[in-house]
Amino acid sequence: MNIFNQLVVSSLSFTPKFIVAKVADRYIAGEHLADAVSTVKQLNSKGVMATIDVLGEDVTTREEATASRDACVNVLSAIAQHSLNANLSVKLTQIGLKIDKEFCRENVETILSAARAANNFVRIDMEDHTCTDDTLAVYRAVRSAFGGSNVGIVIQAYLRRSEDDVKTLAAEGANVRLCKGIYNESPAIAFKDRREIQQNYIRLLKILFNAKCRVGIATHDDVLIDAASQIIQDLHLTPQDYEFQMLLGVRSERRAQLVREGHRLRVYTPFGKQWYAYSIRRLKENPQIAGYVFKAMFETQREK
Repeated sequence: MNIFNQLVVSSLSFTPKFIVAKVADRYIAGEHLADAVSTVKQLNSKGVMATIDVLGEDVTTREEATASRDACVNVLSAIAQHSLNANLSVKLTQIGLKIDKEFCRENVETILSAARAANNFVRIDMEDHTCTDDTLAVYRAVRSAFGGSNVGIVIQAYLRRSEDDVKTLAAEGANVRLCKGIYNESPAIAFKDRREIQQNYIRLLKILFNAKCRVGIATHDDVLIDAASQIIQDLHLTPQDYEFQMLLGVRSERRAQLVREGHRLRVYTPFGKQWYAYSIRRLKENPQIAGYVFKAMFETQREK
C-alpha cells in the first residue's frame, strides 16, 4: 500500500459521507432495484452479464431476514420482467444464518423456488470463517432439495481449509465462484502472503476444472487472469465451462478486453440503502483503490 492510500484508509472514519457517496457511485448501482435494473441493462448492452446483490448482511431479527428474502425474490422477478442477462447473489447472514440455521435454509428455499420458476440461478456468497461451515451445510441441504442445477457456492482461496473444501465440492459437481477472499482473518487459518494466495488460487482452479466443474473466476488480478486463461487454453475449455467475474466499477478496460477475447464475463452489481457500510468495507479491503476517495472530490463522471 503506498503512503497516500494508507493515509486515506486510516482516515476513512472521518471522511465526509458525501465524499464516500461519490466513490460509492462507481461501485454500487444505487439505492433502489430500478437502479440495479438500469445498470444491468447498460452492462448487457456491452456483452457483459451480471449478478445482482441486495446490500445488507448480518441482520439481527427474523423480520429483517424475511424482508431481505423478499427483496431477493423481487430481484429475480425484475430480472425476468426486464429480460436481463443476470442472476442473484445472496449472503446467508442477510437471511437469518446467525438467527437460526433452519430458518435461513427455509428462506433460501423460497428464493430458489422463485429462481427455478424464472429459470434462473442463485449464488450463495461466502462470508468470514465463522460462517463457512454453516454456509456449506445450508448450501448442501438446498442443493440436495433442488437438484443442484440452479444454486452455486463461493470458495475463498486465501483460507487454508479451501483445498479440502474444493476437493469435496469438485467431487459433488458443484458450481463454484472462486475468489481470493476479502475478510481479515488470522494467519492461522488464512494465507496472508500475496504470492501464496495466488498459488493456492491457481491450485484450486485446476482442481475444479479437472473435475469438470463450472467455475466463476472472480478476480481482478492480472496474474490470476493470465494463469486462468492459460489453463482454459490448455484444457480446451469452451466459454460455457467458465466465466470471469469482476466487481462493478473495477477494471472496466480489462473487463472489456476479456469480452473482446471471447470470454464470458459477469459483473457483481450491488444495490441498496446499505451502500455506506459496503463502500467503507470495500475501501478498507482494497487499499489500492482508496485513492478514489480523494479523486471523487473532483470527478463527476462515473464509469461502471
